[in-house]
Parts: sequence; C-alpha cells; structure tokens
Amino acid sequence: MTTTSDLDLLSQLTTVMPGEQIRLDPEALQRYGVDWTRIFTPAPVAVVFPKTTEEVQALVRLAAAKHWALVPSGGRTGLSGGAVAQQGEIVVSFERMNQILEFIAEDRMLRVQAGVITQQVQAYAAQRGLLYPVDFASAGSSQIGGNIATNAGGIQVIRYGMTRDWVMGLKVVTGKGDLLDLNGGMMKNATGYDLRHLFIGSEGTLGCIVEATLALTIPPTQPQVMVLGVPEFAAIMALLDCFQHHLELTAFEFFSELALDLVTRHTGLNRPFPAVCPFYVLLEFDGAQPALLELAMQCFDEAMHRGWIVDGVLSQSETQFKNLWRLREDISETISRYTPYKNDISVQIRHVPAFIRDLDHLVAQHYPDWNVVWFGHIGDGNLHLNILKPDHCPLADFLQRCQDVNILVFETVKRYQGSISAEHGVGLTKKPYLSYSRSPEEIEYLKAIKQVFDPCDIMNPGKIFA
Repeated sequence: MTTTSDLDLLSQLTTVMPGEQIRLDPEALQRYGVDWTRIFTPAPVAVVFPKTTEEVQALVRLAAAKHWALVPSGGRTGLSGGAVAQQGEIVVSFERMNQILEFIAEDRMLRVQAGVITQQVQAYAAQRGLLYPVDFASAGSSQIGGNIATNAGGIQVIRYGMTRDWVMGLKVVTGKGDLLDLNGGMMKNATGYDLRHLFIGSEGTLGCIVEATLALTIPPTQPQVMVLGVPEFAAIMALLDCFQHHLELTAFEFFSELALDLVTRHTGLNRPFPAVCPFYVLLEFDGAQPALLELAMQCFDEAMHRGWIVDGVLSQSETQFKNLWRLREDISETISRYTPYKNDISVQIRHVPAFIRDLDHLVAQHYPDWNVVWFGHIGDGNLHLNILKPDHCPLADFLQRCQDVNILVFETVKRYQGSISAEHGVGLTKKPYLSYSRSPEEIEYLKAIKQVFDPCDIMNPGKIFA
C-alpha cells in the first residue's frame, strides 16, 4: 500500500534522480536493508540506485538538508551489520554504478566505479596477465566500494596485504555532498594528510565511495596447494614457521575437524585423506620451479618426522587445486544455515598459541553443549570463532548467551593487545566492544573526524560508535 508519506518522499527523491531508480516496495526494503548477519530486522524507508556521481552528490545534499539518514550499500556481504538499515534510513545501493572505467597499463592500475563486483576486477586483471590479489569467499557478490569501506582482507593477506594496500586513488562524496578526488592514483605523493586512508575502513560513516583506482600485480606462475592433517594446535605454528622459512607463502589457513565434516557433508566434496585430525592446515605457494616444490616436500618430510602432521596431500591438477581450496572457502556458506555467531579477532602471530589456548578454555567452559567451528587466516593472526545456534534454542536466547561470553572473549583480546574485528568491521555487532581495541582518546578522535566529513550525522549513523 502506498501512503501519503511514501508519495511525499518519492516526490522529493525524484528531484535528484529518476523515479525508476527509487524503490519503496516491501520486497526491496527487506532485500536491501540487511547484510549477511541476518540477526537484524530491516526497516529502511526507501532504496535508491544512483547511476552517476552527480546523482550521489545531489542525494547527499538533499539528505543533509532534510536530515535523512543514508546507508551506503554494496553487495551486502558484510558480517557485522555495517550495511543494515533498521531505523528508517534510505539505502543507497551502488549496484548500478558498476562500470570498469579505465585500464592504465603503464601503471598496472584499474579505475572502477564502486559497484563493480570483486570477481569482475579479478577476471579483468587475469585477462591482461595481471592479478588483483584481494580474494575471499564472497568475491562473486561483494562490491569494490564495500571492500574498501571495510578494508576487506581474505585468504592472501599473508603475502599481499589488505584492500588498503591496493587502493591507489579514491573519489568520494562526503556527508556534506563535496566530491573529493584523493591521491589520483600516484605511487608517491608527499603533500600532507592522505585522506584516502580515512575512507578505507570507514564503513560508510564519512561519505560514499563512488570510484576507486586499484593497483594490480603479476600473478604466481604455478600455484600449488597443500592440505595437512595436524594432531594439535601448537603444531600449526611450527608448520607456519617451517614453511615460511623456506617458501614465500601466498596463503596459510586453518580449520577444525568439525568445519571439514560439515563442508564435506554439505558439498559432497571428498575428504583430503582418510586420517581424521583435530585441525587442518591449507597452504598455497608458487611451485613454478622444481626447486620450490622440492623445498615444500622437504618441509613436509620434516613435519612428518617431528610429528607435526599425520597426513597430507599436494594438489596434482587444477580440479584438485580448486576442490582443496573449497574445503576452506565453503565453510562460511556451509555453516550459514546454523545462524552462527561470529567473532573475527586477531593478535600478533607470536601470541597466537597462548591466545588460542585461553580462548579454547573459555569456549569449553561456556559452550560445552554447543558446536563451535574454528577457522581462519592463521598466517596473519586472524581467527574466526563461530558458535552454531542449536535448532532448539530461540534466537534471542542464543544471541544473549553469546553476547555475555563476548565480554570474556574480548577481555582476552585486550590482554593480548589484539583486535575485536580483524576484517569484518565494527558495524552494529561489534560497536559495544570498540573500547577493547581502541582507547577513549582514539575514539574521541574518530568521532571528531566523522564530524568534519559528516557534520549533520547522516552517513550510516549509529555504526562503529554511538
């Protein structure tokens, strides 16, 4: 049913963009009002689909004048509630700003609009013999603007770093409607504050990212993947040290037996080998030269000799390479049916063994009757702790119990000077716990920065901090 207020809102929005780029219907409000957290009830008043930077500017200026809250929205694959609109906001979807604008061969750079899908960038680079190395399970639906707004990480951070390391330039529309062209794609630019880096990881709270210039690189010639069965967690760190000492690793991931069991049952994939182990390590390296493969096998033999591993497998074909990776990459999709409560935490690698030991004690003490799935990018100190909701447990009770234990988890994170959010962002889910990773002084500076770029507080209000 279309109400008078709907017609009034539609009338005002059509002053900045055509009516076919505006949706007020319940299906759109439900679909575009949430991200992958699925624990919030969406309640936006409208969804708009700008096609140009000028339309974004006009919208932001109108919203500032009317005091309308805006929620920038990409592929909505976030896991912290950062793209949730639950208090009458207008969702700004960038899916129609999806053009690859320019390939700059001399600089190995690609200029794209914010709504371009991550996988499109990867494919475009590959067609030109290059690599965009930021990669993760949601690459087929996440958008570049959202990746930048959350400083997305993924499976190759150990070698290539985070999204931040590949953003050479940005065009953004601030909360005042100003258009800023930041850094211009330059490698070297020593002219004061680099505002580009404020918007990377800002979660849409400072303005809208409308365009990005991304760096590309040379891909590995012949990537190889190993999966190793590990009898105890301490051996994982010994494996990391051994392989990293001899090879430049592209990825070093781990997952638990429960994760492997759920994935193989859900997907029909084969287990990597018959042995059942508490943990598994997946590592990737470039095996283009015979000497590199020989080094990898020497590390494997040493690990077997020292009892760090029980069994292992090395990919022998492209199909096996992909299937071994799926054992790790398909975990998030597999456990989504259990409404998992996710903690995305990180510490320095030197602290990982003691940190895991402390967390494992907490988990055993407080979730003795619940399934807990461990996995993560252990090579860069990032762990994912996933508590699976039992079928019989009401969602509200499940969330409350998880949030109660969160305090203990984040006190442990703080003791090791780690982060409560390694790559998912703060959004709504981690907002109450920001002080475990940021000092009161830092938080005040963050709030002051937001006030500069968004004085009317219209850009994704209520996210990161109150």
